[in-house]
Amino acid sequence: MAWRIEVGLKKGVRDARGERVRREIAEHLGIHLEGVRTIDVYTVDAELTAEQIEAAASGPFSDPVIQQVAIDRPLASDFDMLVEVGYRPGVTDNVGRTAGEALQYLTGRELVADEGVYTSVQYLLKGQLDRTVTERIASGFLGNGLIQRWEIISSSEFDHSKGVPVSVPKVVSTAEPKVQQIDLAVADEELLRISRDGVLALNLEEMQEIQRFAADPATSAERAKVGLGASLTDVELEALAQTWSEHCKHKIFAANIEYDDGQGNSETIDSLFKTYIVGATRTIREAMGDKDICLSVFKDNAGVIRFNNEWSLVFKVETHNSPSALDPYGGALTGIVGVNRDPFGTGMGARLMFNTDVFCFASPFYAHPLPPRLLHPRRIFEGVVEGVEHGGNKSGVPTVNGSIVFDDRFAGKPLVYCGTAALMPLELHGQPGHVKKALAGDRIVMTGGRIGKDGIHGATFSSEELHEGSPVTAVQIGDPITQRRMFDFLLIARDRGLYRSITDNGAGGLSSSVGEMAEDTGGFEMHLDRAPLKYTGLQPWEILISEAQERMTLAVPPEKMAEFIDLAKQMDVEATDLGEFTDSGYYHCLYAGKTVCYLPMDFIHEGVPQLQLKARWEDRGHKEPEVAQPLDMNATLHNLLARLNICSKESVVRRYDHEVQGATVLKPLVGVENDGPADAPMIRPLPDSFEGIVTAHGICPRYSDIDTYHMMACAIDEGLRNYVAVGGNIDHVAGLDNFCWCDPVQSDRTPDGEYKAAQLVRANKALYDYCVAFNVPLVSGKDSMKNDYQIGDTKISIPPTVLFSVIGKTEDIRKGVTMDVKRPGDLVYLLGTTLDELGASEYYDMLGHLGANVPKVDAATALQRYRTLNRAQQEGLIASCHDLSDGGLGVALAEKAFAGGFGIRADLRKVKREEGIREDALLFSESQSRLLVTVRPANQQAFESLFNNQDVSLLGEVTEDQELRIVGLKGEVLVRSTIDDLKEAWQSPLREM
Repeated sequence: MAWRIEVGLKKGVRDARGERVRREIAEHLGIHLEGVRTIDVYTVDAELTAEQIEAAASGPFSDPVIQQVAIDRPLASDFDMLVEVGYRPGVTDNVGRTAGEALQYLTGRELVADEGVYTSVQYLLKGQLDRTVTERIASGFLGNGLIQRWEIISSSEFDHSKGVPVSVPKVVSTAEPKVQQIDLAVADEELLRISRDGVLALNLEEMQEIQRFAADPATSAERAKVGLGASLTDVELEALAQTWSEHCKHKIFAANIEYDDGQGNSETIDSLFKTYIVGATRTIREAMGDKDICLSVFKDNAGVIRFNNEWSLVFKVETHNSPSALDPYGGALTGIVGVNRDPFGTGMGARLMFNTDVFCFASPFYAHPLPPRLLHPRRIFEGVVEGVEHGGNKSGVPTVNGSIVFDDRFAGKPLVYCGTAALMPLELHGQPGHVKKALAGDRIVMTGGRIGKDGIHGATFSSEELHEGSPVTAVQIGDPITQRRMFDFLLIARDRGLYRSITDNGAGGLSSSVGEMAEDTGGFEMHLDRAPLKYTGLQPWEILISEAQERMTLAVPPEKMAEFIDLAKQMDVEATDLGEFTDSGYYHCLYAGKTVCYLPMDFIHEGVPQLQLKARWEDRGHKEPEVAQPLDMNATLHNLLARLNICSKESVVRRYDHEVQGATVLKPLVGVENDGPADAPMIRPLPDSFEGIVTAHGICPRYSDIDTYHMMACAIDEGLRNYVAVGGNIDHVAGLDNFCWCDPVQSDRTPDGEYKAAQLVRANKALYDYCVAFNVPLVSGKDSMKNDYQIGDTKISIPPTVLFSVIGKTEDIRKGVTMDVKRPGDLVYLLGTTLDELGASEYYDMLGHLGANVPKVDAATALQRYRTLNRAQQEGLIASCHDLSDGGLGVALAEKAFAGGFGIRADLRKVKREEGIREDALLFSESQSRLLVTVRPANQQAFESLFNNQDVSLLGEVTEDQELRIVGLKGEVLVRSTIDDLKEAWQSPLREM
């Protein structure tokens, strides 16, 4: 039977959750309520006694000090409308799962199949409401119809003796598992229909290649040996779709591209990935010789570099854009817990050290009508932030670095970048820690969470634009607690040598994880009906491709199986033997003893036809605007500090735990009041060493509006100058490139595809040129290539965006440097030259212009500057250091001053600059490779000697008076403002988010 337990706050106890909901309903929907109260509901569907339910209700389900409970009777009273929101059947319910575990501990018995605990929340709304307005509140804020259901009851309809009827949202399926035969001997139009209706995301050429494979008599002969006919099964077609998806196969980066540079020159590029990304790393590694820090690149879940003689660093950054557009909370939570599994599943396994995150949103104050299926940017903002918060904090992994970029084109699809770094033994059991290999005869073992419908077609869904048919089943909700328990178990198993290889069950689920691991041996045989399921009724193809979370796949030697399974039971982690790796040459899946998939390994992994693309660059005639210099530079600087891309993100940063594990030396917020914007964090991974890890990133999508070549160059430089600003060693650093692009394939839906493809080519050329120039090898990365929204005639495409992340080492964390000024009398220096480069700047955008002079990077002088800065840091000559980016010199001066709590006096006449540059350009140009440092007077001579013959400007000094004063080119005071006023302008825009 089903029991209903309601838990509410006692009279007089403040309902903070209800108050937040009331405030946010007003902010999101403009509906002002008198009050909102909340009640938690647990529906227990299990054969338990009344005494057991009473013990659970008054025990683990409630806090008797502040809460009251009711069993099978309502607590709700004094409301006008009641909305109860719970998950749809089959959607992961983390609180319900935890409540079920608590019941098991309490009763001493396991919940059997089809028993469970399901949670929901009642919102008691008070105000002038009718059903229409309440439905708007429910669908527009309280619930997400993709994953949640709700019931609305008015006070007049509410039965105070019975309350809301008990509803058990479990999956009930009477469908028998059945394998469908797909006839591919059809016309092209029907092939495309099969792909479209099945969310396979395969184009006509790819479907035709599968059609030819199925029609080959040799194929039929081999299939007959295992009892299959000539038609492919739905399991086989789904396996091919996952493996051949853009998400997994990176077909655009592997394409053959005919590139026209728009100036009469053309070339053929056979794979952007091999030519520019792998090519750059190969060139750099050859030049580095025995100083090469790379250990494993482009062949595992994450990149691996050397940290010291005993440990390696592992790093990966992923995107979770499409799921976050549909369900911001679940999509982002899955993004962070999913990327955790990438470093963990690299080599023989690694201990997680920290997380990073970068978000790209439309303005949370977006006031334009939204097309169908798009959530309001504020709702996406809050859901994504909360999802990453819950995923990271509950996993016990600190979030140490990140940023938020705003552009209203991200209303069509937000970008959610999540990264994780880990520490791996350089050597493990006599072998390099980053090396793994399954052997024929090893058992296929899945461990962690169970398989459900969540995440079905996740890989293929992410390989196309968001449209009216985007599947709700693609959304997953991660469970960080289950995953953390699995990680703890697997680290012990690793150290005991209980497995030979490990990988993440990510995109494509078992289909991809087992298929990729089997490349080591040349085949596998897997029994899908052995896989543990969240509920009955899944079809064989769903079991194969589900991306349900918290799962890893391992190759376990037969002689280690008993010990592996026993350890899993001891640590309360589920582990299941699904079959074995073979050398058969076949991707072989069975269900109930019958073959349901039998594909040659070489066809599924190498059979996808190479995409053929055309790319043509064109000069779009950008020009510099004719604008007068502002008369009030004070107001201009204040307005810039308040812009969303510059202002403080403290309200978001504070939600993340950057202290857990106790290794974060330099934190995301620094300064006298710990609220200044740090350039990069520093982590001390080993308690017996002062060696440190530094990570940073660069991202500047607006520069793409002028030229993606310089956008890419600037992102690389920004990442590196943030890295060196705190003390990262410029000669011990690696990079990761994460491309997020709008569709670059020419079609009726994308008539400018050739230009977008040319933008992609130019970005890759810059990636090669500047990584080689800076000696920064690329060790990992990812691309997300269909970041468009298209329903009807409405198309919204993101600006071409690259997140360039860096990770490396500092020899001594004690010499780390923060951005805030330290003491009055210190000298203020600007490193680098300021040019008239306001194109796509925050200043121009504030004035409503784009411009033409996009910032350009001089890598040779920048590298010399960064190496010299490293020397100055090691010699203790630098009191503070801050990079110049959005808003240029004016913003950097203000940030350094109010973060440190002192004033600054600076003179623009001292700035090394381009001839004829105006004062507004001097203040707000975003010229690259520049840093603002302060130096104690006693160190002036040594500092200037180090930077002899480089572009260094002594601008002024730190002052006691807590005022920023900037003198113009004619000796007049251009800016004079208290640091408190500057700080308020910077902090206020997102303070309440």
